[in-house]
Amino acid sequence: MGAFADRILVLDFGSPTTQLVARRVRAMSVYCEILPCTASEAQIRAFAPRGIVLSGGPTAVSLPKPPVSAEFLLSLGVPVLALGQGFLHLLGRRVEPSEDAQLAQAEIRQAQGELFSGIVEPFRAWTTGPRVADPEGFQPIAWTFGGPVAFAHRERRVYGAFFHPESPRTEKGDAILDNFLTLCGVERSWTPAAFVARQVERIREQVRDGKVICALSGGVDSAVTAAIIHRAVGDQLHCIFVDHGLLRKGEKEQVIRTFREVLGIPLEVIDAESRFLERLAGVTDPEQKRKIIGYEFIEVFEEAARAIGDVRFLGQGTIYPDVIESISLEGKPVKSHHNVGGLPERMNLELVEPLRELFKDEVRAVGRELGLPEAQLNRQPFPGPGLGVRCVGELTRARLDTLREADAIVREEIQAAGLQDRVWQAFAILLPVRSTGSRGHDRSYKEVCAVRVVESEDAMTAEWSRLPHELLARISRRICEEVEGIGRVVYDITSKPPATIEWE
Repeated sequence: MGAFADRILVLDFGSPTTQLVARRVRAMSVYCEILPCTASEAQIRAFAPRGIVLSGGPTAVSLPKPPVSAEFLLSLGVPVLALGQGFLHLLGRRVEPSEDAQLAQAEIRQAQGELFSGIVEPFRAWTTGPRVADPEGFQPIAWTFGGPVAFAHRERRVYGAFFHPESPRTEKGDAILDNFLTLCGVERSWTPAAFVARQVERIREQVRDGKVICALSGGVDSAVTAAIIHRAVGDQLHCIFVDHGLLRKGEKEQVIRTFREVLGIPLEVIDAESRFLERLAGVTDPEQKRKIIGYEFIEVFEEAARAIGDVRFLGQGTIYPDVIESISLEGKPVKSHHNVGGLPERMNLELVEPLRELFKDEVRAVGRELGLPEAQLNRQPFPGPGLGVRCVGELTRARLDTLREADAIVREEIQAAGLQDRVWQAFAILLPVRSTGSRGHDRSYKEVCAVRVVESEDAMTAEWSRLPHELLARISRRICEEVEGIGRVVYDITSKPPATIEWE
């Protein structure tokens, strides 16, 4: 891992907040990665962690193979923080997947020892069950009114907890994780400047005198990817923007202006709308859509590479959540990201993915380090498959044009209300559902538009935004009056989890 020799490993035992653990550790300037609890001993040993977090939820999950043994983990001799099912694994206790156990908030009335150094109790914590009252070899170090919820085996530097310090619902959670990192003795060297320096060196070593084409979408990830590759190899980079017909209203014009005029990076624009829509005609399954879009992107870029001549590398804005969400403990993805699960087995271009280790807010921090304008960095995330995953059902030019107009209204009204910087994403979704309506004496039968507005720190979790009713009414009225083809507007009030932010 180059400059980041001090790193933490997070092993996922099925907790819905595993990514939050990694995010919190990264925010404390310590590099970490997530591996499934079924990772091999060789993988874990090769990672050489200075500390390990076993991130488990309230219930066990079905696994394709047994998790790595507790004996091996303890033999590494590094501090271990085991949460929920992760702690039960260390104790050799098993809970069947069907067994019911709930998360709940409780008050930790007493806490002691190095894990709680400097923390004043009582404090609220998001607790998990089932629990073990007296694990052999461990001493209790934290209690609620219901009994002990944290334990320590100080000789082995192993700590177990039946609450989640990574959860926003746990007070003092960051302080607890910070204390654990101190116990691990890690150097706090994970910074944007150090990351940029390391990636520039890596890219130069990988590319040498070769040419790179970079997939630009105009979003934050691709902009930072282009900027860091450009810093590394200069005019060896060729930026390509594909208009696949799945863009938001005015997107192409904004991308061209940003990269050519603001960033000063040469940009070639390829019109491929007809090509993509022909491939997607009649397709309604979201996974198939994503894979088709991913395959077609690669085809387009390989053709562009041949036109440029002697291109061997493709720059992509893959980020860490893309990688994590494309795998799972059960071997099934949450969803296939176009630049992860959608890539064909045959690749004529070698990938350059400088952001593959970063969470979204880290991407923005790196962008600031590279000098990108705030207007570019603060753009709301837009998925690689574009409106292809927001136009539910079949993709046609007419339906996409309808969605474009509705989406523009949502974004305009959020901006006008001064909420652009408060919300994480605000967009429209076109549903393949028709609803009756009336205007005057005329009956209508038009499609339904869903509005999705969420608030989040890093897209690992998200809460639906409690927008003022007047704003929702204005959005609904404008869409129904100004967009031909939409007769009803609904508001999505589902958080992540259980839903994802995008609909497909």
